[in-house]
Amino acid sequence: MTELGRKTDMETRTNPEHDILLILDNVRSMHNVGSAFRTADAFGLAGIYLCGYTPRPPHRDIHKTALGAENSVAWQHFDHTSVALGRAKALGYTLIAVEQTLGSTELNKCTIAQNSKVALIFGNEVEGVSDYALSQVAAVMEIPQFGSKHSLNISVSIGVVLWEIIRQKS
Repeated sequence: MTELGRKTDMETRTNPEHDILLILDNVRSMHNVGSAFRTADAFGLAGIYLCGYTPRPPHRDIHKTALGAENSVAWQHFDHTSVALGRAKALGYTLIAVEQTLGSTELNKCTIAQNSKVALIFGNEVEGVSDYALSQVAAVMEIPQFGSKHSLNISVSIGVVLWEIIRQKS
């Protein structure tokens, strides 16, 4: 690890590379939560807000997928998504939902300012981002899809969206 120049868990947690938050709005799968932690670590995010019944560490199923990233990424749990959204707004984050809705903007057509603070909201695997959360956001972005299902696993969606946003901000 030393030769590869990798940060320690504490360095990653306290000195994130990107001022981006993930907000998981009632995500039910521990494997998806673990994957969100692992991806957040890979991209050097500021943290994750786990809302409602979203599972939270410590749990072996989260750890199995996160591979320890639950220790390197700052996270908080909120009983209600509304409180998490309020906290993110108070900290100066622009709220953006990742969801398929009328009026959403395709990810490749979104522009994110280089020094902006962004909180990305990902919703429940079946019901999506809650109506309340959608009513609070500045924008809704959607990953363009070309097949018949128009459905990606949340863990894949998080990786795709983060890659594009960080590419734009760089």
